[in-house]
Amino acid sequence: MTVPPSTAQDATTWMERTFDEHWPEVHRYIARRLSSDVADDLAAEVFLVAVRGGYDPSRGEIRPWLYGIATNLVAKHRRAEVRRWKALGRTAEPRAESHEDTTLARVAAGALTGRLAGALAGLKRGDRDVVLLIALAGLTHAEVAEALGIPYGTVASRLNRARKQLRKTLGDLEDHDG
Repeated sequence: MTVPPSTAQDATTWMERTFDEHWPEVHRYIARRLSSDVADDLAAEVFLVAVRGGYDPSRGEIRPWLYGIATNLVAKHRRAEVRRWKALGRTAEPRAESHEDTTLARVAAGALTGRLAGALAGLKRGDRDVVLLIALAGLTHAEVAEALGIPYGTVASRLNRARKQLRKTLGDLEDHDG
């Protein structure tokens, strides 16, 4: 699966297999970064860009390459993404529900979601990309490096910096559980 075929018919079959194998996880990653409303279109665009761009096996495995494309497309929506995180941070006040257990669960989740969204919005873009590729896509440090086209050590330093910033911004979560 690493080396794309040379004939048009074989290339079509190869791309269909690649799509079938990687669509769900690429779609899930985009949906978690932006929203499920946007994920269908952007995930399809990932594979359109992949077909047009031509996979070069000398660059590494296809999975990180696809995540690199996905991350670049998410970056094009960066302003909307940051506005969304900031809006969640400001408006994640839990709303009253009729059922007490549901209300308590939503209160706890809503408070944490708002704070986390705000904290993520406060990260530098590169740091946020590293955190979300690891947390949402489950990529390894090496795969993140490949996806973003950065050195392995940069992944580690960005992740370390992001963790420190998130701890500073979020503080001790146990103090806020109420």
